[in-house]
Amino acid sequence: MLEGRHVRLRPVDPTADAEALYAESHPPAGDPGMWTYLFAGPYADAAALREALAADARSADPLVLTLVTLPDEHPAGIASYMRIKPEHGVIEIGGIWFGVSLRQSTAAAEAIYLLAANAFDALGYRRLEWKCDALNKASRRAAERFGFHFEGVFRRHMVIKGRNRDTAWYAITDDEWPAVRDGFEAWLAADNFDDAGRQRRRLGELIAAARG
Repeated sequence: MLEGRHVRLRPVDPTADAEALYAESHPPAGDPGMWTYLFAGPYADAAALREALAADARSADPLVLTLVTLPDEHPAGIASYMRIKPEHGVIEIGGIWFGVSLRQSTAAAEAIYLLAANAFDALGYRRLEWKCDALNKASRRAAERFGFHFEGVFRRHMVIKGRNRDTAWYAITDDEWPAVRDGFEAWLAADNFDDAGRQRRRLGELIAAARG
């Protein structure tokens, strides 16, 4: 379990999570377009999502976590550690989706910070990876905002939902992490937000400043 001020990441619980996650990610409130670049989904109903979450709960790699907003403890998204290679000190975060209540929120960014900090500071990994469909502009913008370096595109890398996928690769290495961590922590600081919860300085700006 990883816990911040705005979000908690905990092992997926199919029984407790399915209804809320379905409502966050499917109409009428959710955006069906979010499933375009994901390996699975959308789902016919909450029961179908519950079955998928049950399979996720049995998996060690990927290790699937539910993003729970605080203080209401509402399941609102999913993230995973995957392609876990401790012998090489390499780990990836992926399978990430933010429900409608998490999108463009402080909690969403804090979730990425918690995953990265745990990988580098607690577990001692040397390299944290982020991969996405090269056509997924939103995911690519997010990777750059969160301090990942673009490393290139693996052409014709996969077939996903019957369609070719070129995969964009991003990473943060352990020597880069201290500056990225400083940028995240400056952004998450209470004094970076006004009384209405609006950021005073952007995350990408603060990470760039920490990198010098």
